[in-house]
Amino acid sequence: MNPFALTICNLHKNFHSLEVLKGINLNIKSGMFFGLLGPNGAGKSTTINILAGLTLKSKGDVKIFGYDIEKDYKTVRQFIGLSQQEFNLDRFFTLHDLLLYQGGLYGLRQTEVKKRVEELLQRFGLWEHRHQKPHRLSGGLKRRAMIVKALIHDPKILILDEPTAGVDVELRHDLWNYLKKLNREGKTIILTTHYLEEAKTLCDEIAILLEGKILIHDSIEKVIEHSKGDLINYFIEEDQEQVHA
Repeated sequence: MNPFALTICNLHKNFHSLEVLKGINLNIKSGMFFGLLGPNGAGKSTTINILAGLTLKSKGDVKIFGYDIEKDYKTVRQFIGLSQQEFNLDRFFTLHDLLLYQGGLYGLRQTEVKKRVEELLQRFGLWEHRHQKPHRLSGGLKRRAMIVKALIHDPKILILDEPTAGVDVELRHDLWNYLKKLNREGKTIILTTHYLEEAKTLCDEIAILLEGKILIHDSIEKVIEHSKGDLINYFIEEDQEQVHA
C-alpha cells in the first residue's frame, strides 16, 4: 500500500470566474490524523468534495493511496467515507434501514452489513433510535448518524467536515475519544474544523487554508510555536464573529 493516503499536486478549482482553490499541494501519510483549518470560504469543503468525487477539479493531480481520483474512481470510492457538514440523511427510511441500504451500495453482504450496522449503532449510542426516521432525531444524534453512515463500509480514510458543529460539549468529547480510537487502530482521518481545541486534541498535523491557498502545513505544535499567536488569534476571532452574527 502506498505510504501516502493522500497526495495533492497543484490543485485548482474554479466556479466560472471565481477561483476557489489556487494551486494546493499536500501530502498526508497513511494512518495520520490530519486537520484542515480556515475561515468560511477558505476552500476546505471544496477540497474534501473533490476528494470524495462530489466536485470535479479544474486542474491538478489528486491521488488516494496512489490511485487517481478520476481515472480510478471506483477503487477510490471504496477507500473513502465522508461525513459532510450538512445533514443528508434520507427522511423516508428508518435509521436502521438507511444504514442497511448504504452498506448495500458498497457491495457488503446482507449478514455482514447487519452485523456492521448493529456494532456502529451500539458504539455511537444510537441503537435505541434505530427505528426512528432521521429527520426526527436531535441535531447531536443526526451528527452521530452521519459519522456512522460514513463508516459503514469500513473505509481506509474517514473525512469529517465540521463533525462537531452544533453539538454539546459532552457529545463532542465522546466523538473525540472514538475518533482517536479509530485513528489508533490505523484509520487515516481528515478533519475540517474551526475549533483550535479540536485540532490540538486530535490532529498530528494541520494545514491552514486562506483564500484557496495553504498558508502553513506542519505539526500543530510547530504551527502554534512559529505563529506566535498571530495566525491562531485570527482564526479564533473569525470563528467568534460567525458565532455572534
